[in-house]
Amino acid sequence: MTTLKFTVPGLEESDSEKVIRALEERLTALIDLELTLKHIHWNVVGENFIAVHEMLDPQVVGIRAMVDAMAERIATLGGVPVGTPGAVAEGRQWSDYRLGKATVLEHLGALDVVYAGVNESHRKAIAAVDKLDPVSADLLTTQLADLELYQWFVRAHLESGTGTLPTSGVESEEAGARSARQARGR
Repeated sequence: MTTLKFTVPGLEESDSEKVIRALEERLTALIDLELTLKHIHWNVVGENFIAVHEMLDPQVVGIRAMVDAMAERIATLGGVPVGTPGAVAEGRQWSDYRLGKATVLEHLGALDVVYAGVNESHRKAIAAVDKLDPVSADLLTTQLADLELYQWFVRAHLESGTGTLPTSGVESEEAGARSARQARGR
């Protein structure tokens, strides 16, 4: 990271640099999530296709707004937000989404795992910046509320009538897809 030329009044440059690093990681994750959601939108098939296909576009729009807000916060703090494909690929610390054309249940099972990772990392970022910069913590908290709502929309398709979630405890997208498919006997 380059040395800041400025930051917001009342925030030490060293603290601003720590906050920017946390926000840059979240920016990468949100750009990746936005692209993953569109990929799923284009490649989901089967029962309830149209419901899921149409559910994903508003999530893409919401995530795109989060990306913009995150980038603008980084710039406000004196950082340089980078959202190029190369920077996103280089900054990712997780594997690329692996499912191609797949059923609604498979994609939703995998997407639940994706959201779980994004949401958990957002919580960690909130904890990391909370005492340094409450404005950035507030931005992350507001975003997390929407991200958790989007995950609930996904989980509502997966949950059984008894409240069982087939993706509970699953850590990989492939396992999420498999668990969701097996839970419905397909």
